[in-house]
Amino acid sequence: MLRLHVGVVAFALIGLGAGTITTVTTGAAAATTAPVVPTLTQVSAAHHAGYDELVFQFRGGIPAKYSAGYVSQVIGDASGRPVPVVGSALLQVRFAPAAGHNEKGVVTYGALRRAYALPQLIQVVNSGDFESVLSFGVGLAQKAPVTMHAQPTLSRVVLDVRVPFKTVSVRDYFLNAHRFATGTAPYTEAVYRPVIPPATAFGAMQRLFAGPTQAEMARGLRFTASGATGFKSLGIRDGVARVQLTGTISSGGSTFTIANEIMPTLKQFPSVRWVKIYDRFGHTERPSGHSDSIPLSLEP
Repeated sequence: MLRLHVGVVAFALIGLGAGTITTVTTGAAAATTAPVVPTLTQVSAAHHAGYDELVFQFRGGIPAKYSAGYVSQVIGDASGRPVPVVGSALLQVRFAPAAGHNEKGVVTYGALRRAYALPQLIQVVNSGDFESVLSFGVGLAQKAPVTMHAQPTLSRVVLDVRVPFKTVSVRDYFLNAHRFATGTAPYTEAVYRPVIPPATAFGAMQRLFAGPTQAEMARGLRFTASGATGFKSLGIRDGVARVQLTGTISSGGSTFTIANEIMPTLKQFPSVRWVKIYDRFGHTERPSGHSDSIPLSLEP
């Protein structure tokens, strides 16, 4: 593994247009001292007037290079395989040299996959931590201008994403693991998410698949995917919402499945009275009529 010690000498503010990838180099290699690789210690986010802010906090200085750009899919560093990230627009963020683990291989910044209840930021997912290159996929509600800059005195790199739209609040229903374990109904708990109208049902489904935030997970909330990797289509007509899932779905013998989360999430909308859930092959038990329906694979 090649590691370079980097002396930070300059920083720049970068404006990233749609579809661009911009790299900032903040220093030059120095071979006279022992190698030091900045280590990521925290990832946090917050909303401010007009933009969402994503902060990468480091120990050991700022990475010499950092970049962010829109991509059609997030690709895992080293593996070369697509990394699932929920969002209508995707950013890939890279730092080098940088690490997200210590000498024992333990992750130093917390969850590898995390959801946010912010207007733009939906999900942040680690996409690589290999040979001093650390990368993430960032799922957004909508493509918009971004800027990325370092704050050397605070040892962090900040990604700002514009929020050029209005949102409305909807509910997503997740499994409450504590209630389920004790047999205390209801087993779902509603949380609120900002989505972009008029596609509020789509936005609610998107946020559902992103999962609970870290604070919600600490309260025992979980997303039960039942093997689903996402949803391929969503249509609402004549009071019936039809949603087709992707992935190999199965109840695994459980009485609680992804259907228990999708149905109340969609039925919150006045236009939805019944929900029909289809597997990846387009199969559901009762495809016709005014009734709820699930695929056979989601039966206990």
